[in-house]
Amino acid sequence: MTIIFEDEAICVIDKPYGVIVNNANTVKSETIQSWFTSKYNIISGNSEFAQKGGIVHRLDKDTSGVMVLAKTEEAYEKLKIQFLERTTKKTYWALVHGKMPESSGIISAPIDRHPKDSRKFAVSTNLSRTAITEWKVLKEFPEYSLLELSPHTGRTHQLRVHMQHLHHPIVSDPIYGFQKSLNEDLKICPRLFLHAKTLTFVHPISNNELTFESNLPEGLNKLV
Repeated sequence: MTIIFEDEAICVIDKPYGVIVNNANTVKSETIQSWFTSKYNIISGNSEFAQKGGIVHRLDKDTSGVMVLAKTEEAYEKLKIQFLERTTKKTYWALVHGKMPESSGIISAPIDRHPKDSRKFAVSTNLSRTAITEWKVLKEFPEYSLLELSPHTGRTHQLRVHMQHLHHPIVSDPIYGFQKSLNEDLKICPRLFLHAKTLTFVHPISNNELTFESNLPEGLNKLV
């Protein structure tokens, strides 16, 4: 695991593709949580901090990039509030199919469980499940666009669902992508092209605003 920054309160990492964040009975491989609790000797207990193993937010298994973890209960509680109140700022880079109609935009479309497949999510009429994503074109290619995505909310699979809803799904997305072109996608890019690029938050102890950045992994940077 690559550590971008750490001090006595927090650890900022560059999460690899294919690694699950949280422990679960069905997960046999090493997770971010199991790695972190072992490395920093976070002992299991009754507190939420101990039960979560310092995990204050998550990235999907197939998403790589920057994450912050809490080393202490105080840091955990203060970071958790920032994520709950949506005062953190996150940007992602995604390669999507096609060319966008404008250079930037915002999509506001609620997201809830898929009505026919509980493993998936979809744009919904349930207005209580607000989901907002800001997007900006960084670079255009003949058949693709490189976007910067900034989620204003934190719904599960939000970026992937919103890009599907715009008919510009993320390249090599096996769930929300174009199924007819998935095999061709995987030849070009053997993994989901979604990377957590930057994360901005207030340090839980110093109260300084910090921004951390993760470079595109080698398998993605050569494509753009």
